[in-house]
Amino acid sequence: MRVLVTGHKGYIGVILVPMLLERGHEVIGYDSDLFRACDFDGHPVEIQETVKDIRDAEVEDFGGVEAVIHLAGLSNDPLGNLDPNLTKNINHLASIKVATCAKAAGVSRFIFSSSCSNYGAGGEDWLNEESAFNPVTPYGHSKVQVEKGLDKLAGPGFCVTSLRNATAYGVSCRIRFDLVLNNLVAWAVTTGKVLIKSDGTPWRPIVHIEDISRAFISVLEADPSTVQQEAFNVGRNGDNHQVRDLADMVKEMVPGCEIEYADGAGPDLRCYRVDCSKISKVLPSFQPKWDARKGVEELYNVFSKISLTPQQFEGETYQRIAHVKHLLAKGSIGSDLTWKGVQ
Repeated sequence: MRVLVTGHKGYIGVILVPMLLERGHEVIGYDSDLFRACDFDGHPVEIQETVKDIRDAEVEDFGGVEAVIHLAGLSNDPLGNLDPNLTKNINHLASIKVATCAKAAGVSRFIFSSSCSNYGAGGEDWLNEESAFNPVTPYGHSKVQVEKGLDKLAGPGFCVTSLRNATAYGVSCRIRFDLVLNNLVAWAVTTGKVLIKSDGTPWRPIVHIEDISRAFISVLEADPSTVQQEAFNVGRNGDNHQVRDLADMVKEMVPGCEIEYADGAGPDLRCYRVDCSKISKVLPSFQPKWDARKGVEELYNVFSKISLTPQQFEGETYQRIAHVKHLLAKGSIGSDLTWKGVQ
């Protein structure tokens, strides 16, 4: 299948693309390449690509494409909070524009990378795909609005599916350290402290980026009638954890470290436990390979072999919000987050 992946050079995209190629798909990339200076222990696979902002999407960009996997967007709550209007324009309106252009070009399948952030302040109850949305951030709101907009575009010849990914973790050549498990392990390896930045009580479902990629492939290769206008929580029920329990797991794995709470650490409104059983029932080809303990081991092994400092993983290269602010200060991008001047 000829597949266009938006955000193919992002944290998940650089893992998904090689997996699609291994399955025999022809893959085209579409990315503004905002994080081109953020490689970590490797480089993205080179494929045919369009370097372009999704806000500038045109019907011609999707000619000859059979399926779109839409990953591109501002990737987390801190970026989303930088300018809520930008988050609306990029994550919401531009995503609908991409889907509209794809449909007009004759694309038959559109798979959207949504988020369990849709559930927001979900509390202690188990949440499935029928549970009410309760987003608490511009990022979460944007994902909800895209899902609603895609439902209106779906129809005969245009199969739309939304994957509500749990909080991602795992090693990637475009790694993010603003994700809870990646960050906890990085602090433990480099300082001997497992630094918790909340009070440790929030529930988080977590999922490895390879398993997220497997979910996209399962949807891509499924009969359209099975996944048309469906949403799937992506993860494992066994990997819903309170942050403090993840910290305990890291402490057990990384020798000689202790748990420490950041100054001013308090409760987090984002708290949700997610039931991921639907995707395994509907798409038996989706077989997750990772769990949290294996993930901690992977992260520990990789971080232990390289020279990594807190200044690096908390700094402008691997923290998305810090990198964007760096590009803004340098004049490489404008206030609308598009490239200009010195890059």
